[in-house]
Formats: sequence, C-alpha cells, structure tokens
Amino acid sequence: MNGHGRGGGRPTLEEVAARAGVGRGTASRVINGSSKVSEHTRVAVEAAVAELGYVPNRAARALAANRTDAIALVIPEPEARFFAEPYFSEVVRGVGAALAETDVQLVLTLAGSDRERRRLAQYLSGHRVDGVLLVSVHAGDPLPELLAELGIPTVISGRRSAAETLPSVDSDNLAGAADAVRHLVERGRTAIATITGPPDVYGAQCRLVGYRQALAAAGHPADELLVAVGDFTEDGGRRAMRELLERRPALDAVFAASDVMAAGARRELRAAGRRIPQDVALVGFDDSVVARHMDPPLTSVRQPIEEMGRTMARVLLERIAAGPERGDGAGGAAVVLPNRLVVRESS
Repeated sequence: MNGHGRGGGRPTLEEVAARAGVGRGTASRVINGSSKVSEHTRVAVEAAVAELGYVPNRAARALAANRTDAIALVIPEPEARFFAEPYFSEVVRGVGAALAETDVQLVLTLAGSDRERRRLAQYLSGHRVDGVLLVSVHAGDPLPELLAELGIPTVISGRRSAAETLPSVDSDNLAGAADAVRHLVERGRTAIATITGPPDVYGAQCRLVGYRQALAAAGHPADELLVAVGDFTEDGGRRAMRELLERRPALDAVFAASDVMAAGARRELRAAGRRIPQDVALVGFDDSVVARHMDPPLTSVRQPIEEMGRTMARVLLERIAAGPERGDGAGGAAVVLPNRLVVRESS
C-alpha cells in the first residue's frame, strides 16, 4: 500500500475506480456500503482501495448526505455545577463510549446563562450538528421547543413531565426513592426526612413521590415539616439540613435526592453534633464517587448513569439514521432503566 496517487498526492476516487476497472459512481457505491453492486465488483474496489491507501473524504461525504457527522451534548446548567456534580461526567463517559467506534464527533456545550443559550440557539440554527442530547432540563426550558422547530433529532435525559414529547432515557426515580425509604423504615427509623431536588425537575418530583408513597405504605403519616427543598448542590443540601433540624430536632433519618446534597447534609449533621448513623441515618441518590468516599461511606441509590449516556447516544444515532420521517424529534418513546440500592455504613 503506497498511499499516494499518480501525482504523488493523496489517492483520489477516480484512481480507485481506474485501478478496479469500474466507473467512479460504482466505486463510490462500494465505498459507501451500498448493496447494489456485485460481489466481484466489491472485491475489486476494496482491493484497489487497499493497494492505493485511499481514505474517503469524510467532509465531502457528509456534505453530500446533508450530514455533519457531529452531535451536541447540551447541559443547560452553570459551569460550576457541571464540574461539581459527578453525574455529568458519567453521562459524558457513557456517550463517549457509545460514539467511540463511530465517525461521529461529540460537541459538549454548557448553556447555563441566557447569553450562552442565545449563542447556542444561533449555533444550532445553522444545522452544524446532526442531533442533540439534552441533559438536566428543567420545566419551562425553551431549548426542547427550539430544537423541535429546527427539526433537529433530540433525545433528552430525564423527562420534563409525565407527558414528555421527546424521546427520553431515564432511571426509575420513583422506585429508587421508595427503596431508599423502605430501607430506612426496616432499620427502625421513624422520623424520616427528605431533601428534594429542584421542584421544576421531573426526576426530583418523582423521588419526592417515591418518598411519600413508601412512608404511606409503612403506615407513617405524611409530615411536611420533614420535607426540605434542595438544589442538587452541596451548599443546598447543607441549608436544607439546617432547616430540617430546626423544624424537627429529633429526626432520625434523612433521604437526600442526590449524593452531593447528602454530603452537604452530613456536614451540617456533624456541625450539630449528630452521629451518622447512630443518631441520624443518611441515604443519598446516584451512588457517585461522592458516596464511596464519604465518612462513613454513604448508602445510595445507584443510577446506571454511564449506561444512560450510552443508551441516549444509541437512540439518537438510530433516529438520525432513520431520516427526517422519524428523526425530527417527534414521538416521546421513553427508556427507563432500573436502579439499585447500595447499602453502606451511613444507614
């Protein structure tokens, strides 16, 4: 394989066709994987490609197919939260793993401010990507509607509501929260509080519902004094824990809707002189690296976050390959993956 054309430069498609004794169009069909060629022709063209060291011009192929061979992973959150929350890095790892054996490039975009969203909207309106993966979308976010208007195939991580119209990949938030609360009940805890995620995040709403349903099933009356709203940050978890201790000093268990908030709650409990788990049992959600490195190690609901990222990418690639009739963002097919409670010393 010499890797050079007749003029000493990069081999061309015309030279491949000449070497194989076929027309340029036939050589192109073989290289692009068409089944409308004979086996003899396919073998001849592939041999010519190997002999000449021909490398297809991906940019030209993408242009001809009206494709960019790129997808965007859009996270509408501030940069500080992106780097503080292990959830996002695991999603990126999963998406990257799914794309590793493809020719598709990944464009990571944070859009946590109005200015960043306007810039993103301008970028996407130029159809510079074939599809979009949306992660951590809040209710009322205009991005999904913008993508629908632009006709860009989109898959969302975590539904915005039970009536989500976009294809989505999520974990079973309600069941995971219920498992966490049942575990605390089984450990003999009776004053079980929760720190929720933001009310405009559907996954956080589902975790709150799971908390309430599990308490009701165990015969525990609902007590709004034991519910505090957090924001999926460590500081938010600490503030919420402080509120809960002021309302109900004798609480003996806390289910935090994320490991990061559980870390904040732990700091506040320690500051208040409460031992974990002797005085207050603590359970988180995500089973991120935060859970495993806390002292004591945190009991947590394990989300298959990396698998969620891989699944999102696969679903999006399938929609892009299906063409405009299926890949325009219509249809709210949902993939819901199971969670698992991982019990450690904190409970």
